[in-house]
Amino acid sequence: MVDTNPFLPVSSSDGSYPTGPQITHRKPIKEHLTIFFGLLAVGLFAALLIGNNGSDNGHVHENQHGSLASSSSKKPEPLQPVSRGPAAGVSEKSNRLSANVNGNLPAYPWNNSMLSWQRTSFHFQPEKNWMNDPNGPMFYKGWYHFFYQYNPNAAVWGDIVWGHAVSKDLIHWLHLPLAMVADQWYDQNGVWTGSATILPNGKIVMLYTGSTVEAVQVQNLAYPADHSDPLLVHWVKYPGNPVLVPPPGTYKKDFRDPTTAWLTSEGKWRITIGSKINKTGIALIYDTKDFINYEKLDGVLHAVPGTGMWECVDFFPVSKTEENGLDTSVNGPGVKHVVKVSLDDDRHDYYAIGTYHEKNGTWIPDQPEIDVGIGIRYDYGIYYAAKTFYDQNKNRRVLWGWIGESDSEAADMKKGWASVQSIPRTILFDKKTGTHLLQWPVEEIESLRLKSNEFNQVSLLPGSVVPLDVGPATQLDILAEFEIDKELLKKATGSNITFSCSASGGAAERGALGPFGLLVLADESLSEQTPVYFYITKGSDGNLKTSFCNDQSRSSAASDVNKQIYGSFLPVLKGENLSLRVLVDHSIIESFAQGGRTVITSRLYPTKAIYEAAKVFLFNNATNASVTASLKIWQMNSAFIRPYPNK
Repeated sequence: MVDTNPFLPVSSSDGSYPTGPQITHRKPIKEHLTIFFGLLAVGLFAALLIGNNGSDNGHVHENQHGSLASSSSKKPEPLQPVSRGPAAGVSEKSNRLSANVNGNLPAYPWNNSMLSWQRTSFHFQPEKNWMNDPNGPMFYKGWYHFFYQYNPNAAVWGDIVWGHAVSKDLIHWLHLPLAMVADQWYDQNGVWTGSATILPNGKIVMLYTGSTVEAVQVQNLAYPADHSDPLLVHWVKYPGNPVLVPPPGTYKKDFRDPTTAWLTSEGKWRITIGSKINKTGIALIYDTKDFINYEKLDGVLHAVPGTGMWECVDFFPVSKTEENGLDTSVNGPGVKHVVKVSLDDDRHDYYAIGTYHEKNGTWIPDQPEIDVGIGIRYDYGIYYAAKTFYDQNKNRRVLWGWIGESDSEAADMKKGWASVQSIPRTILFDKKTGTHLLQWPVEEIESLRLKSNEFNQVSLLPGSVVPLDVGPATQLDILAEFEIDKELLKKATGSNITFSCSASGGAAERGALGPFGLLVLADESLSEQTPVYFYITKGSDGNLKTSFCNDQSRSSAASDVNKQIYGSFLPVLKGENLSLRVLVDHSIIESFAQGGRTVITSRLYPTKAIYEAAKVFLFNNATNASVTASLKIWQMNSAFIRPYPNK
């Protein structure tokens, strides 16, 4: 039965309450489901033992970088990357970064074994087809809810509706029927990104962007048909939609992705929506009492020239003193506010920390030189359209992010799926730097840990590689700490040469103080390898600068995959050792440096370093510095991610 009082008990603009909402048709499901989660046993592979267990006396051999050779002599067919998204009014959704200047890619002859290996085991993804932005995450009546942009018809972007899944722990998931489909004139061209707001009375409102039959981006209201259903299976679209249309001066395709609402001191709800004016990215701001009628505030929440269209804006408070998250409406002493935007122009997520002024609805960055869109990113790899929610169950703020593919569209269509979501991350204010957030995998991921191996005080001489005997190396949780010889740091000669991960020669480029770190998803000959590493440089002023990098240039023998070198400057404070956590899950690795101060996510498509042939190594390719490493590495179980019981 439809809830006749779905959100705040106020009337619409004509004084009457809207009636007769239309429920989108879905598969039947029993009102009450009893669901038991379990763990899937990790597949047992025959381990290829290399060297010994990585102790101080472990086998050491000279650093080698194998050539990239195709496993087939057949002449590959050229690929023509296709643009998907911009013509409809959203950011580019296809991977075109690997294309050469002629727009052609030689197709690699992927076989089913290779493609099957790529599917992740503990990251969320649908059973098949395309997925992108996370939508409306929340905790409600004992369940975590996750909605997402989904194409039910193919493994490419298009025909976007809302997928829906639920979990008790953010790790094991049940797929539910589609939450909303494109069945109204105001969302005929796509049910696009939106956000959930849980009201003080416990009811839920969902605002989302729809693309109309004329490709105009409008904001729409939806709510659960039955708030007593903890699974929130059925959703109602407000019959008076759209509730917001592009304001004067805003292009019809530059008005999207409403945020979670927050309460003002006047008792109004406030939201922000991404847009642009010429090349200036802006966040429009609106007040409402009923989520039906809105008042646009003068000015904008924030604007940054030269950043282009702002998608998927997020706005939330962080505590300067407490080790917990804050509800979106919290403000006052000891609170800073974060503005995050997804830049349409470069497909990266940027954030900045600053001060929110409620009275005029504006936000000012603490440091304008690292403002939104020109400073710090959530993630320096593949990571986009991120969205947070306040988890009142555990008093934390949780971050979701879309991890796209970086292989060819042809390969995605052959394997039948595209994209995964990141492991949900907690977010805290970094009290040490005052400029960064700390991102860390939610604690529940540790429930998948199986047996572990420890390697203590492993000595890494310049130019060395040390194999680590951990068994199968495609599902791992790695904690590592590195200490470089302090006397060598003092004696090292400074220079004015600057270092950049992306502009460097990757892990093969040797310096006095780096690179050193891990080789993951590597085969025994190192012909395929992905280094995750630190690189230290010393300036002419004697100051040290640390970069954190991820080198994909030798990650695969395939020709039709992205092989960029990712990375960024990493703040390392006095007294801190270099620390690293890496989650390896088949074709995705998520790397967290210095407690999550800097994060890099990569998609990898090896052809040889798969199944039992995948291995992990320590390496030190510095010319002068010796490094000591200590690690603990867990094998990881698989998560249960399956359809809901159709009873």
